[in-house]
Amino acid sequence: MIKITLKDGSIKEIENSSSVFDIAKEISQGLAKAACAARIDGEVKDLRTIIDKDCTLEILTFDDEDGRKAFRHTASHILAQAVKRLYPDVKLAIGPAIDNGFYYDFDKETPFLPEDLTKIEAEMKKIVKEGIKLEQYTMAPDEAIQYLKDVDEPYKVELCEEHAGNGEPISFYKQGEFTDLCAGPHLMSTSSVKAFKLTSCTGAYWRGSEKNKMLSRIYATAFPKKEELEEYLAKIEEAKKRDHRKLGKELELFTIMDEGPGFPFFLPKGMILKNTLIDYWRQIHTRDGYVEISSPMMLNRQLWETSGHWYHYKDNMYTTVIDDTDFAIKPMNCPGGLLVYKSKPRSYRELPIRMGELGLVHRHEKSGALHGLMRVRCFTQDDAHIFMMQDQIIDEIKGVVKLIDEVYTLFGFKYHVELSTQPEDSMGSKEDWDVATEGLKNALEELNLPYVINEGDGAFYGPKIDFHLEDSLGRTWQCGTIQLDFQLPVRFDIDYTGADGEKHKPIMIHRVVFGSIERFIGILTEHFAGAFPLWLSPVQVELMPIADRHNEFTEKVANELKKFGIRADIDSRSEKIGFKIREAQLQKVPYMLVIGDKEVETGNVSIRCRKRGDIGTMSVEEFCAMVKKEIEEKTIITD
Repeated sequence: MIKITLKDGSIKEIENSSSVFDIAKEISQGLAKAACAARIDGEVKDLRTIIDKDCTLEILTFDDEDGRKAFRHTASHILAQAVKRLYPDVKLAIGPAIDNGFYYDFDKETPFLPEDLTKIEAEMKKIVKEGIKLEQYTMAPDEAIQYLKDVDEPYKVELCEEHAGNGEPISFYKQGEFTDLCAGPHLMSTSSVKAFKLTSCTGAYWRGSEKNKMLSRIYATAFPKKEELEEYLAKIEEAKKRDHRKLGKELELFTIMDEGPGFPFFLPKGMILKNTLIDYWRQIHTRDGYVEISSPMMLNRQLWETSGHWYHYKDNMYTTVIDDTDFAIKPMNCPGGLLVYKSKPRSYRELPIRMGELGLVHRHEKSGALHGLMRVRCFTQDDAHIFMMQDQIIDEIKGVVKLIDEVYTLFGFKYHVELSTQPEDSMGSKEDWDVATEGLKNALEELNLPYVINEGDGAFYGPKIDFHLEDSLGRTWQCGTIQLDFQLPVRFDIDYTGADGEKHKPIMIHRVVFGSIERFIGILTEHFAGAFPLWLSPVQVELMPIADRHNEFTEKVANELKKFGIRADIDSRSEKIGFKIREAQLQKVPYMLVIGDKEVETGNVSIRCRKRGDIGTMSVEEFCAMVKKEIEEKTIITD
């Protein structure tokens, strides 16, 4: 008798070895129908996997990340089968599942055209309707390589030859006349892929190298239900409208010029937004006992060798030579913070020292990876480094978590947390890493904050907590991070005098809240669709005189608003008031004041709100008090 422990803790017993899919059918026909893959003793496996011994079993559906990957990986095989049916001479490269979809790379003499994608979609629907079963089998490495050569699939041959070295059997999946080199897992049949959409086609170098041939990549997505696909496509359309690159131009926030690809220029309105965020950052950090420093943008090679960046990060650094000495423009602020700490003797009585820096950093990104403010080559990192004793670790981490939570909650973001552990390319002893990792875990657990483990993705000097925030479209962005570091204090030989009069090594926290201020502005722009809350809006009030005779009173009102610190502009153009209102709406201005004969006579103002339309008249003093209160409270009201 084989005992299987299911996800809910219950035990299922089977007499004979069975496939995961057959076991799922015994549990529930509905579960079998929804099944995409399985997790057996913690490892993701195919539904065809035979269970022949006691184990834990979790049936994965589309609601599980690994289940979605299997579902969309199967969809990528359907795409490849359709392409081979329509264009038999096309060569297959790779076709993985990715976030929100999948792609497949093809070697085709001419690029795919939009009408080609329409034909491919139609052929994919036929394959789904045929309900073709997927069969998994293996070949010996030599046999597999010869087979792939015989069917003239050179890219698959290359992949197979790489995997053949260990002598293990090579896995293939077959669906009808189509066979693909693949480790899986996959669905049982093509009929389960009910809804899909080919979204775009672009060029992509084989294996991401510019030295290799340019292939044609078809991007797509797939869902079990048509309604889910339609909801996703609607979100994509909304995301296009919210694209921060488009809104950044329309709202005159920032631009990126040919003279500096990846180096953003902030325009006057964008600088107001950026400086307002920085002012807020300074306010909450001063409150929480942080001191602010500034370190040089360029430091010598010896520093970066000491920090480890020269060996672990050099390909992403800009370097130069000054007076026959190698220098690097800083990609991170932390080494400068360590030098500031080391600039004078420290006592345990000073600890913890919370040291913040809004440092401009530069990182070499490939041109193809650049994307508006989301991926740039220089950005302002809102770093802080905390130097502390070991018994202060948990309290300091909890303090940072609470600060990050306060900021994300203010902007209306939900978030989830990942704990990333020791990578292969790391510094320091396993003992130090274990202590550091345990410190992060304990802090999260004391805060009752759920988290998932991201094995092997820590920084090279320590484990980290990453905060993935969710925007108004349900997209996630990695912004905040907390990294615990036992290594750099040793490498930089920093210390403090303890209560015992002896020298001790402090422990260091690296942390950011916004991450990159530029990227955070990009995220906020898309989150709010450019309609920033009042306190962040570059222009908070637009004044609109109906005729020239109203200009004098309008100037008087504007001056009164500015006395209250309210950012106000006057639209004095000789245009109709309806045109001015539409222009202000397009510029996402929170409040508009229409000023005509009645307003001049009464001394009041007629108010139009971006969110609520006309809200009546009010004295200038009442309006200023209302707006000032909304600014001070940093009210977030989404449109």
